[in-house]
Amino acid sequence: MGRTVSQVPKTGKSKFAIHLRVWWVSNFAVSCNCLSVDSVHYKQIHSLPIRYLVSDVMSIVSGLLIIYVGFFGKSVSEQDPLEEHRLNGETRSTTLGNCSVEPNNCKVDETVTPYESAGIFSILSFSWMGPLIAMGNKKTLDLEDIPQLASCDAVSETFRILRNKLEPECGTIDRVTNLSLVKGLFYLAWKEIILTAAFAFISTWATYVGPYLIDTFVHYLNGHRDFEYEGYILVCVFLLEKLVECVTIRHWFFRVQQVRMKLRAALVAMIYNKSLTLSCQSRQRHTSGEIINFIAVDAERICDFSWYMHDVWLVVFEVGFALLVLYKSLGLASIAAFVATTAIMLINIPLGKLQEKFQDKIMESKDIRMKATSEILRNMRILKPQGWEMKFLSKISQLRNIEVCWLKKFHYTLSGTTFVFWGTPTFVSVVNFGTCMLLGIPLESGKVLSALATFRILEEPIYNLPDTISMVVQTKVSLDRIVSFLRLDNLKFATIERLPRGSSTTAVEIVNGNFSWDSSSSNPKLQDINFKIERGMRVAVCGTVGSGKSSLISCILGELPKISGNLRVCGSKPYVAQSPWI
Repeated sequence: MGRTVSQVPKTGKSKFAIHLRVWWVSNFAVSCNCLSVDSVHYKQIHSLPIRYLVSDVMSIVSGLLIIYVGFFGKSVSEQDPLEEHRLNGETRSTTLGNCSVEPNNCKVDETVTPYESAGIFSILSFSWMGPLIAMGNKKTLDLEDIPQLASCDAVSETFRILRNKLEPECGTIDRVTNLSLVKGLFYLAWKEIILTAAFAFISTWATYVGPYLIDTFVHYLNGHRDFEYEGYILVCVFLLEKLVECVTIRHWFFRVQQVRMKLRAALVAMIYNKSLTLSCQSRQRHTSGEIINFIAVDAERICDFSWYMHDVWLVVFEVGFALLVLYKSLGLASIAAFVATTAIMLINIPLGKLQEKFQDKIMESKDIRMKATSEILRNMRILKPQGWEMKFLSKISQLRNIEVCWLKKFHYTLSGTTFVFWGTPTFVSVVNFGTCMLLGIPLESGKVLSALATFRILEEPIYNLPDTISMVVQTKVSLDRIVSFLRLDNLKFATIERLPRGSSTTAVEIVNGNFSWDSSSSNPKLQDINFKIERGMRVAVCGTVGSGKSSLISCILGELPKISGNLRVCGSKPYVAQSPWI
C-alpha cells in the first residue's frame, strides 16, 4: 500500500447549511423573548426566582456565540479521501478507520469489522460504523469496501461450533433430536442471547418508570411537595428513563439481528451439507424442491423466532410491572385487572393448538406441491411433445388450492386471536375502573393517568401475543421438519475398500458385485458385475437407455448401495461433496 499522509483542506470557504443557521437565529430570538417576558414579570410581582433570569441570560450568550460561528465562521471540509492526488509525483493514500484505500486502484484491505475492536462508548453509540457510513456518503459502496466478518461470526466457525456440540451428544448428526438441536443453537449464540435478555428486561423496567411516577408528578404540579427540588429530580428521572429505554432497545434489536444471522448461517450450512450426503433412499423421499423449502422457509422461520424469543417470558414481567403500578395507584382493584388479564391469556391454549395443526397441514401441502412442481419441470421434455402441459398445470393448481385452503383456516384463526387481544386493554381498563367504583376507591386525576399510561404500555405485549403464539407454533413445526430431515440415512462408504495411492496399478475393480437402489430388494439393479480398470486406461460404458450405465457409475462413486461382492478403489477419497462454506 502507498504511504498514508495527512489530508490537506480545501482552500475554498464552506458555510454551514442554511437550515442550521435559520434554526440558530430562531433559538436566539426565542431566548431574547423569554428574557424580556421574565424581566417584565419580575418587575411586576418581584417574586420570580433569580435562576430563571440567569438561565435566560446564559441562553442568549450561547445563542450569540453560535450565531457568530454560524455566520462568520466556516465548517471544516476535509479532502475527499477517495479522490486521487499526486503530491511530488507520489501516490497518496488515505486511511478510513480500519480500511486503507488506494486511490489508484480503489482497493480496500480485507480488514476485520471495526466492531470487533470497538470500545464500550463506540459500541453504545454505534460510532464504530462511522467510517463505513462516511465512505458510503461519498461513493456507492462496493463489496470490497465492506469489512470482513470476525472469525467467530463466519459461517465456517458457526457451523463447526454447532456440529461439535451435536456430535458428542448425539453421536452423529443423523441421530439429532429436537432438544439437542435447540441446545446446540442456544450454545452457538448463548452470550448474545443472555445479553439481549438483559437489554430486554432493562428496557421493559424503564418503560414502566414513567407510569409509576405520574401520580407523584401530578401531586407535585398540584402543590404537594415532599422535599426540596422534587420537581428537578422527577424531570431528571423521566429523562434518564427515556435515555435508558432508547439505548437498551436499540442494542436489543441489534444483538437479536446478530443472533438471527448466526443461527441462519449454521442451519443453512448444516442442511446443505446434509443434502450432499443423503443416501439414495433418502434422496428419493426428499426432492430438491423440499430441500429448498427447508432452507428458504423452515430455517428462516426458526431464525425469525429470535425476534420473539424474549416475548415469551417478558410478558410475565410486563404484566407483573403493570400490576405493581396499578396496585400503587388503585389498590385492591388491581386484582380485578389481574384476573381479567389471566382469563384472556388462558384463551391462548385452544387457539395455539389450532394454529399448530393448521401450520402442519400448510407445510405438508407445500411440500407436496413443491415435489410435484420439481418432477414436472424435470420431465418437461417428455410433457411438451405429448401436449400434457395443461393437464399437469391443473394438477399443480389443485395442489395449490389445497394449500390455500389450509392457509385460509390458519389466518382465520389468527384473525380471531388478534381480534380478541386487540380488545383486551379496553376490557381490562373497564373491569379495573368498574371495580374501583364498586369498592369506593376515588379515581383522582393522577391515579387515572397512571392507570391509563400503564394500560397503554401493556397494549403492546398483549397485541404482540397472538404473533408470538403463532411464531412459537411455526417454529416448532419447522424445527420438527428440519430434525426429521437431519435424521435421514447418509451414504455408507464403509463397503468400499480404498487402497492407498500408488499401492496398486488397478484404479477400480469389482468382483461379483451386486448393487441395488433398495438394499432390502431381492432383485438387484446390477448383478454379477466383474471388471477391472487399470490406471491410465480410457474406458467407455455403452448401452441402451435403462441398461444401468448411470447406476454403474453411481456404484463406483459409492452412491449405489452394495449388497454383495467386492469393490476396490485405489487412490481416491469418498465422493462426498462439501459445502463451500466449510
